[in-house]
Amino acid sequence: MARLKETYQEQVIPALMKRFNYRNKMEVPKLDKIVINMGLGEAIQNVKILDSAVQELTLITGQKAVITKGKKSIAQFKLRVGMPIGVRVTLRKNRMYEFFNRLVNVTLPRVRDFKGVSSKSFDGRGNFAMGIREQLIFPEIHYDKIDKIKGMNIVIGTTARTDEEGKELLKLLGMPFRN
Repeated sequence: MARLKETYQEQVIPALMKRFNYRNKMEVPKLDKIVINMGLGEAIQNVKILDSAVQELTLITGQKAVITKGKKSIAQFKLRVGMPIGVRVTLRKNRMYEFFNRLVNVTLPRVRDFKGVSSKSFDGRGNFAMGIREQLIFPEIHYDKIDKIKGMNIVIGTTARTDEEGKELLKLLGMPFRN
């Protein structure tokens, strides 16, 4: 079992039950899924960017990345329906906890001038979204093998009903929020 999952069961659940007066363990919010998305608009001209993005995202997450395709045609961007324009991965269960642990304890401290993650990125239902400007902060990526710096969006889905519950859950799991 993932180390973070043990921490969740032994420390986070009792703390949240005490803080929000839950009567049952099943009411306590938990991590549901983590979705990592790379939108690659340049893939319209250069399809080889997608292959490297799939490889990098697979390395980072430990799970095969899926190529996403355009849903609408947009003439200004020279985009047609069905053209590949991005890469994404949805993590659940143990892989999700492993990735979250690496994100919080290894990756985010490697960001230059890191002051913490903004706590304004909640969606109203306890889910948290954040953006990363470059994939080089992940230790699995080798600097020499990078052809282009790509950013990514990370969405952490929780079963929390409110932003306050979601923020408390992530804070107890180790997410470094700004003061």
